[in-house]
Amino acid sequence: MLAPLRYGVFRYLAAGRMVNMLGNGVAPIALAFAVLDLTGSVRDLGLVVGARSLATVLFVLFGGVVADRIPRRLVLVGSNVLGALTQAAVAALVLTGTATIPLLLTLGAANGIVSALSQPASASATPQTVPPELIQQANALIRLGINAGMIGGAALGGLLVAAVGPGWGLAVDALTFAVAALAFTGVRITAPQAKSARTGIIADLQVGWTEFTARTWVWAVVLGFMILNAALAGGVNVLGPTVADETIGRSAWGVVLAAQTAGMVAGGLIALRIRVRRLLLLGVACMFAESFLLVGLALAPTIVVLVASALAVGVAVEQFAVAWDTSIAQHIPADRLARVYSYDMLGSWVAIPLGQVAVGPLAAVIGTRDTLLLLAALVVLAVLGMLASRDVRRLRAVAPSRAGDEAQAEPANGGPGDSATTTPTEPAARA
Repeated sequence: MLAPLRYGVFRYLAAGRMVNMLGNGVAPIALAFAVLDLTGSVRDLGLVVGARSLATVLFVLFGGVVADRIPRRLVLVGSNVLGALTQAAVAALVLTGTATIPLLLTLGAANGIVSALSQPASASATPQTVPPELIQQANALIRLGINAGMIGGAALGGLLVAAVGPGWGLAVDALTFAVAALAFTGVRITAPQAKSARTGIIADLQVGWTEFTARTWVWAVVLGFMILNAALAGGVNVLGPTVADETIGRSAWGVVLAAQTAGMVAGGLIALRIRVRRLLLLGVACMFAESFLLVGLALAPTIVVLVASALAVGVAVEQFAVAWDTSIAQHIPADRLARVYSYDMLGSWVAIPLGQVAVGPLAAVIGTRDTLLLLAALVVLAVLGMLASRDVRRLRAVAPSRAGDEAQAEPANGGPGDSATTTPTEPAARA
């Protein structure tokens, strides 16, 4: 299970991503309460977090092309340096009391562009750091590190906000970007994209689109997550802190988010050992659990109910995350992997800003409770839609001994039905 850790380049990648997630655990809590302290408006909070998400969506395809054109180490280091600068500026504004909503919108959008550059590169780098037979274990270990960072980040974020204010939480996030950039300097991998670097950006995007649309199971899952992520972003990221402020308190909300990540760590340990023929089917079915936290916030916003719901959500989410990353790595050629990930991210995230911005006005009209229940219903419908696809239900994982050959051998127009005879083998979830 720990075999990927024998490879130094994998250790650097895993360390950098873990530190990134430590900061990402702190940032949403700190930013949410910074905006609430500034204006007290759920609408303003939705606009600020939505601006970052929108910028990420708009630039993620460009990020995929960049990651398939130049060394991924350079992309990772450069984007994290820029991330440190943008978050340091946000922290300085909040700490000095000079923050305004327009400034936070601008810096949030800048940080979203940085995220769009880094995420396809980091997601597509893992298969280049270990042998093909270790891809599932490597993905599970990466996820364990990410979730360990998120646990510490969410707990630390809640403590910092309650003890010294949200500005210091944002400063910690800026520091983690700098530390991650240092770790990524050790990710020395050969870029698989030499041929595509000689073509134009539009041609590169067309190749990525062909790979993305050729496999029904890919776009069916991404379409489902378009709805699911929008519901979760509005319900958990915007309404969650608002409900917490009125019920369990800010520190307790940090504990709830940490509990979800603790469940993801437990789920990662399960994913390290699990061996099923239809790994993607298992992962998608587990996503029904994403509705638990939304229902808990709506009907019983107590610390016991929310922590229990968050733990269950975390375990379930991790099964999907590992299943998705493993399926993508095994079936997509390495020199096109970042572009497919960028289309995946675009589709999965495109509705997130809408969910974040619209949830405040919707809650004002129909009430917070009914809005949360409506969002939970959308999550369930999205999962049912993904499971309605036969290709999602029937896709089989590639046997470890053949995993390295499968991605290269699979034809560009081959869908899951074409590879169903192979022997068996996710946002952030992918949002």
